[in-house]
Amino acid sequence: MQLSGFVIHDKIGSKRASTKGGACKVGKIVSYRHNTMQINSLDTFLGVKGGYSHAVRDVYFVRALGEDSGYSDRICQADRKMGAEMAKARLRYVRMKSLPQLSQAEDAAFYAGKYDGWRQGGKISLKNISITESFGNVLSAGLTETLGKYQNQKKQVSESMVRNCAAKYLFWLDTMLKDVLSGWSEGNCMKILAEDVRKEQEYLFYYLATLLGCDVLLLENREDVEVSEDLKNLSQEFVLGPFGTSNLPEYTAYVPRTEQSIRSETGQFALNQAVERKAPTNGNSNNSEGSKSNIRVTIPERKMEKSFEELAQLASSIVMIAVHDSRREVIGTGSGIMIGRGGYILTNDHVVSGGRFFSVRMEDDEEIYPTDEVIKYNYNLDLAVIRISKQLTPLPIYNGAQKLVRGQKVVAIGSPLGLFNSVSDGIISGFRNIRNVDMIQFTAPISPGSSGGAVLNMRGEVIGISTAGFDDGQNINLAVSYEDIRMFARGFY
Repeated sequence: MQLSGFVIHDKIGSKRASTKGGACKVGKIVSYRHNTMQINSLDTFLGVKGGYSHAVRDVYFVRALGEDSGYSDRICQADRKMGAEMAKARLRYVRMKSLPQLSQAEDAAFYAGKYDGWRQGGKISLKNISITESFGNVLSAGLTETLGKYQNQKKQVSESMVRNCAAKYLFWLDTMLKDVLSGWSEGNCMKILAEDVRKEQEYLFYYLATLLGCDVLLLENREDVEVSEDLKNLSQEFVLGPFGTSNLPEYTAYVPRTEQSIRSETGQFALNQAVERKAPTNGNSNNSEGSKSNIRVTIPERKMEKSFEELAQLASSIVMIAVHDSRREVIGTGSGIMIGRGGYILTNDHVVSGGRFFSVRMEDDEEIYPTDEVIKYNYNLDLAVIRISKQLTPLPIYNGAQKLVRGQKVVAIGSPLGLFNSVSDGIISGFRNIRNVDMIQFTAPISPGSSGGAVLNMRGEVIGISTAGFDDGQNINLAVSYEDIRMFARGFY
């Protein structure tokens, strides 16, 4: 996490000063790396958020083949789930049924003219999407690559064919993806589900979308796309089931229900409470004793708070990560949280970004586990997932059942200054938004080496990951919130 005015805690006995980062500088071209992790389900695709670091962005281009039971319902659930995330400004999402024909002569001439101007050295401009210089550079590079792949598939392709193809791509971008691409930034999370893609030009259009930073899942429930193996290899595939004939309902943008509508639909007058009323036994509704006995409030069972001693025992699910350079020397340490039984460990991107490989140490285990697997990372959120070859006992991530509040007790566990799995306590002292990332400000002491460690509530659930602190402040520390952790790490825990 590059935070102006903050320091990043990650090295033994030192603090690395931060520099201003985030958006690409004007004129800088982002490059895209495809399918850095295996996508094997709809939920994994929806949850993955490609990392961005050093002008390289991870994107996903995937085909889901066939259909399983409840296929249509699951896609509609995905629409609602992604709509709720859009309402929180966490991502942009659209499900597309088909791509329209460029049949209007006026439109065809307009977008062909835009292509001609670009070919002659001008900048691309569109009707509905404002093209910044950064986006223009990315769009130019993506269009060049995509049209090159289109030409390579043809034995004889004329300039007119390429021009018509380019006009379609600009038209589809400007009409079908205008809500996704408007206000483009390389840090935006953008998801596209596309149904029944068959033709080569349509397939390559969605490839172009990935070169603009979109994650694309092709829903091929009837049959697979009809393209060459070279083009198929641009995307990853997984099988839902046999090919079928299901028709999905039209996509409509999800509008979250208000609390009032939820109460009306369910008949509940208090969230998280169920009130049972019985008929008075004495026929007197004004009898105070009868009133007390006739109303019973049932509150759902909540997890019991743990003592500090019990919370300290959860350190067995926190690890220390040593970072090695190419000469195998240790250049720093950080902490990590077990989040998946299959060896998945959550840490900070700034902990692992400078390393060639890592060694992981855990409590009550004399073995040291080496790895060079950085499964996923996100520069803006300062989160990363690494994997070791060992079954783990993950910590639960808080589900947001109740809003976090200032003054709430927390416990931080990490390895400050290389002191393995130190435990400290404090409170939540505030909530900050730093460069569009929600952060928890807390007072539990942390030091260099604490980065990637867990911030727990009193029930032992991860509410944040220790990330940064003020160099000149006293116990003014920051953690990436559980909401971003859950979004980033979905599919691992």
